[in-house]
Amino acid sequence: MKNAFTLLELVFVIVVVGILAATMLPKMEDNAIERAAVQLQSHIRYTQHLAMVDDHYNASDANWFKKRWQIIFSKQENSDDKWAYTIFEDIASTSSGRPNKDEIAINPLNHNQRMTGGYNSANELDINHEDFVGMKDLNLGLRYGVTDMNFTSCSQRIAFDYLGRPIISDLSSNTTAYDNNDLLDNDCKIVISDGVKKATLTIKAQSGYVSISF
Repeated sequence: MKNAFTLLELVFVIVVVGILAATMLPKMEDNAIERAAVQLQSHIRYTQHLAMVDDHYNASDANWFKKRWQIIFSKQENSDDKWAYTIFEDIASTSSGRPNKDEIAINPLNHNQRMTGGYNSANELDINHEDFVGMKDLNLGLRYGVTDMNFTSCSQRIAFDYLGRPIISDLSSNTTAYDNNDLLDNDCKIVISDGVKKATLTIKAQSGYVSISF
């Protein structure tokens, strides 16, 4: 009865593993857009989760609704001019709609990082600066080669209320909790592309459920 591998068998296994790795790695590299879409789906859901557990309702604050958690996509705001996104709550007294470091969500996997792929020229939010405190994976252009983003029935800014319902207006300019029926009433579609491949994320009206199609 044989109780161990021979040297020849071991070499054969190593060769087979090497061949499989060589054939699979290029395929994995070609899936950058798919990986970007899955990451974005997860982070949209995380934004919705934050909004549901941290509603910011305050009867003594007439502008409490401006502080809701939201995800904002930007390109021109970044020093590298690549598509990126930021998850934040607009808690500053001015509710400017522009996130600063202290308003940006903390990465639950690394509390030293903020959930932004780069937003403005402040050193800590500039992806090209050594003091950057964000997450390079959230810079879709730099990390995954995303060159185009198109939005249908929504804008580059999506917030959520305490029920997880998507809100598509700029909260900083609103005067009431629900201005001009700004709850999403048609499914929002976000298409990301590298110029060759594309993926579509669909955010359902009312429920905020996010799905992906390729």
